[in-house]
Order: sequence, then structure tokens, then C-alpha cells
Amino acid sequence: MVVSPQPEASEAGLEILRAGGNAVDAAIAMAFVQGVVDPMMCGISGFGSMAVYDPNTGKHEYIDFHSPAPGAATGDMWEDLIEGEARDGYGFILKGRVNDIGYKSICVPASLKAYATAHERHGSMPWKDLLSRAIRWASEGWTVRPHVEFFWSQPAIMGRVANYERLSYTPAAKALYCREDGTPKKVGDRVVNPDLANTLSIIAEKGADAFYTGEIAEKIVADMRANDGLVSAEDLAGYEPQIHEPVVSDYRQYRVTTNQPPGGGLMLSLMLNILEHFDLAAMGHNSVEYLRVVSEAMKRATIDKDAGIGDPDFMDVPAEKLLSKEYAAECAERIKQGEKAEVPRFDPASQCKDTTQVTVVDKDGLCVSMTHSLGMPSGVVTEGLGFMYNGCMGVFDPRPNQPGSIAPGKARFSSIVPSIIFDGDAPYVVIGAPGATQIAMGVLQATLNVLDFGCTMQEAVWRPRFSATSNAIDVTNRIPHFVTDELEGMGYEVIRNPHSFGIAWVHGIRITEDGLDGGADPGADGVTLAG
Repeated sequence: MVVSPQPEASEAGLEILRAGGNAVDAAIAMAFVQGVVDPMMCGISGFGSMAVYDPNTGKHEYIDFHSPAPGAATGDMWEDLIEGEARDGYGFILKGRVNDIGYKSICVPASLKAYATAHERHGSMPWKDLLSRAIRWASEGWTVRPHVEFFWSQPAIMGRVANYERLSYTPAAKALYCREDGTPKKVGDRVVNPDLANTLSIIAEKGADAFYTGEIAEKIVADMRANDGLVSAEDLAGYEPQIHEPVVSDYRQYRVTTNQPPGGGLMLSLMLNILEHFDLAAMGHNSVEYLRVVSEAMKRATIDKDAGIGDPDFMDVPAEKLLSKEYAAECAERIKQGEKAEVPRFDPASQCKDTTQVTVVDKDGLCVSMTHSLGMPSGVVTEGLGFMYNGCMGVFDPRPNQPGSIAPGKARFSSIVPSIIFDGDAPYVVIGAPGATQIAMGVLQATLNVLDFGCTMQEAVWRPRFSATSNAIDVTNRIPHFVTDELEGMGYEVIRNPHSFGIAWVHGIRITEDGLDGGADPGADGVTLAG
């Protein structure tokens, strides 16, 4: 079974499985296709985290590929440009928007090297075969889907650059994704990208080295130099993904495995540890008390994230404390007493979601959950290459001496939490989501829907969600006003999103005695395919 937010990607994954490939092969092929048909969500210049569990060998690992800041970056380079911090904590607003769009917003591309590493460690099909479907979609073209149009046309959110500005930032991007009048392409419009087809063909023939040290690298570096970009030839040549053991915690009778910092796994584990002290099912799903309790757990995890979760190569992450059952019990007791956590912001809407997800389980039980992204897309497409670069510099803290401060080679925190949940020794839920700072919140709620409320996977991702990554509680429009009215009566600020779906786009697979049960978030265009 394969699940993803893009029909074309799900089709590619199932074709790989039917051709004899394994779950890792399918995930890589899906990722390449996603970079073509959802080009502002992800791509070969992005970052991410991939969980792999093989029940036949017991091997369980994460391939983490968080894009590091370029060697030319410095901790104080933007200190004098700060205007504020986004309300949801996802990035800072700077004068000139230099961190949010353009060449200086680009961190070292990581995704392609990670795909290659995953293939070397776990793949079974020839590398070339994994790119063929993406090359076909790029060369023959694809049709803009409703959710792609929705994302492309989004206005400026929480002070960030509007997505339609990113699409037209460079001539190469504008030619690909905009109409003649400069507006983003609409549902039904075709996108043909021969430059990306050629780039992927080179990678298919010569491997990832062509991108990091070969002919593609030469074009990347020349473009960076010509436009005062930060990424250098040394940055590209020196990049390697990291292989980690999973973060492991228990939630009721289940074992939760998720990713290491600077990913969001510690946040997810802390929230589950706190919520273990409450009878959530007895409260009722999305009742007033349920929203209050879960929101307070979210706020406390956000506070701890802001204070201490970052790149462990550059700071001491208090993982032992954040995984401690005793600490979670203290947090739970404060929530039971009605205490409201205060989430500090440097300078106190909607969401920023420019990430995507791949979830796969193959016939042998090999499980993969991969969340990968461009961060906030840079808007930069190098002439002749056809892919958009990440914009990961935008989430670094421009203030020196902070957990998220800029440093050369440092990766910033990301909420991505591809996770695998075990019931006993057997994997039960394989899950992940895009959704920027809301990822952990969406994955948390879908997980609770399965574990506490007995939902199928599709029911779990369908139920309406909420989030609290600031002092406000954000809710989607299917949560009743009579619930939020009571929360407001308790003194909470509630911000209602006009959309019925949101707070990440969760995609998962539940493994049961009766077979595989998949769920594609109805807020996106994705599908679940089995065969």
C-alpha cells in the first residue's frame, strides 16, 4: 500500500511495488515524482527525514537529511534586519525578506543525496528505474490539481512572502508555473518541464554525484555566484545525510518510534507522554475539555521546543528531560489544575504548508515513512535545471546565541515527524504529514484518533483538527462554534480557519490482522492505492 498527497506519486509507488521493488524503492520513486508534480512542496534540493523498518531483519533506522546552513552563513548576518517573529513560530520576518525568498534563503540541498543513500542501504531495483516515472511526468507534462492551485495562489501569511511571488521570482520559475499575465497557473493548466526532465535524466545515468560534484553542481555554483547566493561548491561536495536510531517512547500499551532532533520527534513524544495522564476517550473527541487539554500539551511542547530543541551538533538538547515520564507528569498536573501555559514570541491566520509525505508498506512488511520539503520555497529556479531550491534559511533565528541561531553547517529545527507506532513487536501505524510548524500537531491528533478512539486510518485523518503553537488556539471550520465559544469563555483566544481541513495533511497506513488500512488526508489531492 502507498499513500501520498499526489495521485501521480501514489501511482508511481504502486507501479514500483508491482514491478518487484520494495517499500524504499517505491518511496524514492514517489519522492522524485512529487518533486515534479508538486514543485513548491518538495524536490531534489529539499530536506527531510525517512523512517525505515524491516521486520525481517529488525533493522530500524532514520535517514535524516536536514539542510544545513551554508559555510558562508554567520550568526549575526541578519541581526539588524529583524522586524518580528511569525505568530506560529515558523520563521522570522526580516527587512527586505532576504531570509524568505531569493538566493540568500537557500540552504545546502539535501534530499537527492538522501534518496541515493536510502537506495544504497535498502533499495532493490536499479537506481535508473526509480527516476523513469518522474522523467516522464516532467517531459510529457502534468495538469495543475485543485490543491496545487490553492497553494500557489495563497496570499502572504503571517508576514511571509506570498506563494505567487515565489512562483514568479526568477524568469525560469515564472516561465514554468505562471500564465502569460504573470499569475499562477490554474486547475487544468499544463506544466511541461523539459529542463527538469534533462536534470533527472543526468541523475539517472550518473547518480547523485552529478548534482553534488559534477555537471549539475557546476551550474548550481555558477548561478549562486552570479546572484550573491550563499551555497558553494564546498557545501555541495561536503554534504552527507545522517543515519540515526529512532527516538523511542511508550504511549499506553503502544511503542512510539520517531525521529531525532532537529526533527520534531521529541515534541510528539512529549505531547503523548503528557496526554497519557488523561482519559481522552472519556472526554469525547473534540469536546471542550479535549481541546483544552490537548492544546495545553501542544503549548508546553512548543515552549520546550523553542527553548531547547535544535541541531544536537551545535547545542545540548535536553532529550532525557523531554522524554521523561516524570516531567510529563508534572506538565499534566499543571494542565489538570487549569494552568494556562504562555508561549513567548519575539513579536507577537492561516498556515504555511510547503512539505509533503510518502507512506509505504510492501508485501514483506517493510515500512517507510518519509516527510520531505523545501521549507518555505526560495522561489529560485536556475535557468536550465528546472527545480526550485529550498528556502530553509527562513526558519533560523537571526538573533545570535539562541537555540535556533544561524551557524555554518547547522540545521534548523523542523516539525517533521515521520513515525512508526508498534503494538507489541509489530508495526501498527506508519504515519507522517506535511504542514510546517503544524506537522507534529496534525500527526499527534491522527495518532490519538487511532490509539484512543479506535478510528480507521481514513477516519483518523478525516476528523477535524486544531492547534496551539502560540497562546491562541487555531481551529478548522468543522469544529463547532458551541465548542469554541466555551473555550473563549475560559479566556482562550480562538482563531477560526475558514477551511474545513487543515493543521497539517496527515497520511498514514494502519496494519491490522485484516490487512492494510490507509488514509490520505482529504484536505489535499492525495490517494491511497493498494495492490
